[in-house]
Amino acid sequence: MRKILERCPSCGGALEVTRLNCTSCETVVAGRYQPCPFCRLSPESTQFLLTFVRCRGNVKEMERELGTSYWTVRRRLDDLIEELGVTAAPAQEEDVATAQLAVLEQVDRGEISAAEAAEILAQMSQEGR
Repeated sequence: MRKILERCPSCGGALEVTRLNCTSCETVVAGRYQPCPFCRLSPESTQFLLTFVRCRGNVKEMERELGTSYWTVRRRLDDLIEELGVTAAPAQEEDVATAQLAVLEQVDRGEISAAEAAEILAQMSQEGR
């Protein structure tokens, strides 16, 4: 996916859009515009966001598509939220129960052992999740 330049290729300074031209009617729009938050994402974050949208936000589906664990998907989602500069809502008790259930479901599917699940659940408790 092609993005607009954000930094000057000569000195590294911030760039801003100042002119847009219509290729059909030659209308010119001039001003000072900052790129949208999505234009500032790294290529990896952009790809992750596209996967998130394609999976309709279903973390379990993202686990399967990306071949990673629930916690890796959640960490990458948290990183994306931070990269966008969005303040995430604080974790709710419901989120904790959902996360714990996801770990138990991984055991049930044979993806991780009971010992691994115990370790993950213990880590979740230490992190306050």
